[in-house]
Amino acid sequence: MDGSKEKIILNVGGIRHETYCSTLRTFPGTKLWSLTEPSASTLYDYNPTTKEFFFDRSARLFGYVLSYYRTKHLHCPVDTCRSVLEEELAFWEISDAQLAPCCWLKLTNKDSQPEEFNVWDENEHADDQCLIVQVERRDFSWRARWQPKIWSIFEKPFSSLSAKCLAIISLLFIIGIVIIFCEETKAQFEYSAANLTIFGHSDVIHSIHEPYYHQAPYLLHLELFCVLWFTFEFSMRFFFCPDKKKFLRNPLNVADFLSLFPVYIELFTAEQIHKMPNLALWLGFVRVVYLFKLLKIFKLIETPLILRVLSYTLKSIIREICFLLMILAFETLFFGSLFFYGELLGIHSSYRADLHFTDINICFWWALITLTTVGYGDIIPLTIFGQVMAAFAAIFGMLTIIIPIPIFLVKFKGYYATAITKQKLKMSKKQ
Repeated sequence: MDGSKEKIILNVGGIRHETYCSTLRTFPGTKLWSLTEPSASTLYDYNPTTKEFFFDRSARLFGYVLSYYRTKHLHCPVDTCRSVLEEELAFWEISDAQLAPCCWLKLTNKDSQPEEFNVWDENEHADDQCLIVQVERRDFSWRARWQPKIWSIFEKPFSSLSAKCLAIISLLFIIGIVIIFCEETKAQFEYSAANLTIFGHSDVIHSIHEPYYHQAPYLLHLELFCVLWFTFEFSMRFFFCPDKKKFLRNPLNVADFLSLFPVYIELFTAEQIHKMPNLALWLGFVRVVYLFKLLKIFKLIETPLILRVLSYTLKSIIREICFLLMILAFETLFFGSLFFYGELLGIHSSYRADLHFTDINICFWWALITLTTVGYGDIIPLTIFGQVMAAFAAIFGMLTIIIPIPIFLVKFKGYYATAITKQKLKMSKKQ
């Protein structure tokens, strides 16, 4: 096997390949190179009768591997799975970095998906697995036995009939608290308009000396009844939650927790609220979190696939979004500053009273509104320089918003195709 014309026979997956030993010596340190060594017949499956080495590997992919030794260009079939190709190349001790750019791009476009997207199915069963581990580790106390059942009842509406009934009851309470919030807002506005001091000016519109919950006490009683139910529901979910850290990191759970306080604070500080109408307004502001409870309606219906893909897409481009916001912030400061000094220097001192701004912060507001192509028209340029800056700000704003759209569409298209494939695979397994 030392001559340049010496041949070697390889039987890979039942297909015989014959080549020169000099061809296999092209890449030292690989498995095929070691076949040209004198001790190869003892290290590998060698048949002295047929004088061939046998390898139980993919004959189809080996043809591309052998072609790599002949041409020094590594290619692969179009319909090859990336993991299978990597496994074959690792067996023959060839780095996948040697793959030709044309095939590398095809495999990357076909198989690329972020790691967080690969745990699509695992996330759906993470709580169940956590409960199973806890049951295995702990003793069989009443809490360990009932925790999976109660958690499923409160958190998974379609797990059982009792869970469906509880979800419907919770939905009725959510709708009720939203209606009560709207009615309280009307009464609170009348009371606050009559007694509230705004920016140091006390304007009494009409004489209302009693708080709104004294005018309509049934609203506070109904709100208290709903909040008591939400307190019970939140306590049960938190107590039987398999992972309390993950539970508290959920923004909706934080909103549920904050929504419990306004009515209790209002009950215990009724006299102070009557003296300080501002406190009533702040409590009403906190009550806005009641509206976040409407998002729980999505638990009662199966979330559309396209919405789940959209959430993963937004997570995957969070860096691009942050970079876009940084660019937008720079453009806001840049165009706002140019507009401010350009208007001051370009207009005659006798006409400065006609300017629509008083400080540079208002110019930053104008720049942001112009960059986002909203254009309220509350601030307009009066000088030629200001008008030119406004035109450039509008153009750069459109470019800043339009350029990231193709990135989002490409990501979304890839994720949606992967999600459809996984869903079809899951349905086929069920059948």
